[in-house]
Amino acid sequence: MPTISFSHKDFQKLLGRKMPIEEFSELLLLYAKAELKPGNTPDDLTVELDDTNQPYIWSVEGLARLLRGITSKKEAAPLRLQAGNYSIEVDESVKNVRPCIAAFVAKGVKLDDYLLKQLIQMQEKFDTGYGRRRQKVSIGLYSYKRISFPIRYTAVKPDSVKFIPLGFEKELNLKQILEQHPKGQEYGWILKNSQDYPLLLDSNGQILSFPPIINSNFTGRLEVGDSELLFEATGHDDESLNLAASIFAQNLQDRGFAIHSVIIKHKSKTTKTPSVERKLVKITPQAVEAVTGLKLKSSEISSLLQKMGYQARGETAIIPTYRADIMHPVDVIEDVAIAYGFDRISEEPLRSYTVGKKDRAFELINPTRKLIAGLGFQEIFSHILTDKKSVTEKSVELQNFMSETHSAVRNSLLPQLLDVFAKNKHSDYPQKIFEEGLVASREATKLAEWRSIALASAHSKADFTEMKQYLSALLGSIGLQLEVKPAEHTMFIKGRVGSILVNKQHLGFIGEVKPEILEKHGIEMPVAAAELNLSLLP
Repeated sequence: MPTISFSHKDFQKLLGRKMPIEEFSELLLLYAKAELKPGNTPDDLTVELDDTNQPYIWSVEGLARLLRGITSKKEAAPLRLQAGNYSIEVDESVKNVRPCIAAFVAKGVKLDDYLLKQLIQMQEKFDTGYGRRRQKVSIGLYSYKRISFPIRYTAVKPDSVKFIPLGFEKELNLKQILEQHPKGQEYGWILKNSQDYPLLLDSNGQILSFPPIINSNFTGRLEVGDSELLFEATGHDDESLNLAASIFAQNLQDRGFAIHSVIIKHKSKTTKTPSVERKLVKITPQAVEAVTGLKLKSSEISSLLQKMGYQARGETAIIPTYRADIMHPVDVIEDVAIAYGFDRISEEPLRSYTVGKKDRAFELINPTRKLIAGLGFQEIFSHILTDKKSVTEKSVELQNFMSETHSAVRNSLLPQLLDVFAKNKHSDYPQKIFEEGLVASREATKLAEWRSIALASAHSKADFTEMKQYLSALLGSIGLQLEVKPAEHTMFIKGRVGSILVNKQHLGFIGEVKPEILEKHGIEMPVAAAELNLSLLP
């Protein structure tokens, strides 16, 4: 739960009008899911924010922008970029360490002590929250006057380079920084598996920073009176970094800074950051009514969207660059409802009445799970969403996913059982695990889902015969007879795999996992496994 502090006078200046504390507190609760706390003086305010999927409001600039739209009829000003001769050259050496970077230059407003503290506060909140303690996104701020472009983003050996880190007076190499500097001790875990460490240098060879750990004490130290600064963010995906750059650039533009783009030069591509390309979403009155029940004209919907920071052109909503939480038209419609006011939406009568009861499928599933546990297997629970690499060509893939690791619906439980073995390979053997859960697959345009159960055994003598004995015991306990016929499966060794049949119906596969698959997962023991479709059991 982010908590930010700022001046009430500064907030009102950004807002463009006076706003009493009582009104501010009410609007925060309604539109930002936030609570106002008293500060040490009447001008000092502290806000606790509950909604963590909108990092742009983790700053006084973002809150002022949100409430300025709510309380006025003015359309929000989009981010405007000015051209400049600024570039960052990205070496191939960072590809396997921290491959992505975004940046911009801001000019025109002198930093005072208050504004400097606000920048640092926003940097820390973003790094810790959205940036996942700097692993996903790490932000650096620099005094522009000390930097000579172009900048080089590279990776070097831990003991090959020395510089004075921020807050220190002596030079340290990168390995020593991780060991001795407080920020190195706090964030060094991010680089624990890296042979080389990332580094930013200017054209004179002057070190800017050792991301994501610490800036240089020379170029990486913003001071009161600076009117030109460099922003950079490093991480593992361009979308997250561009969001960070867009939010900070919009905040600084709101304060009067001119924002200059930076060209990012990779070996295979060149991009300009921050990106000002905005998503377009079509929102019709019919769609709004279907979701909310509100009968609104297109002009009314446009007006409500403008209150929430969108630009609206007819039935098209233009999403601000600093919003990454809009994944679907329903998200836009939710903002329409928020701007309209949930308290103004009339109640609907209850039109249906149902009584909850246990799914009949679990009359078989739960006893089956208990039987497998009785055979010495430990149950695991994994996500129904997985990465595309863990599923076959008939998988159900998500169109708008937040992470590659959750980009498809699993169509088998076996890959996730192998992942568990891989993460527990230093534990004692034998290891026997199972999971029951939903899986899904796609056949042309048709989707199918069913409940599956998978068992896996890992130890030095795990084999086809062992797993067949477990399956025979399981099915026999519920009055069914197991039949196995030779088959082929991409996961199992040829000649050591069979089709599971009950009453002549194919339910799944049993076999010994291929050595190359075990090697890919780093599993050093043989694994025997089976998976069957519980939904087809008679």
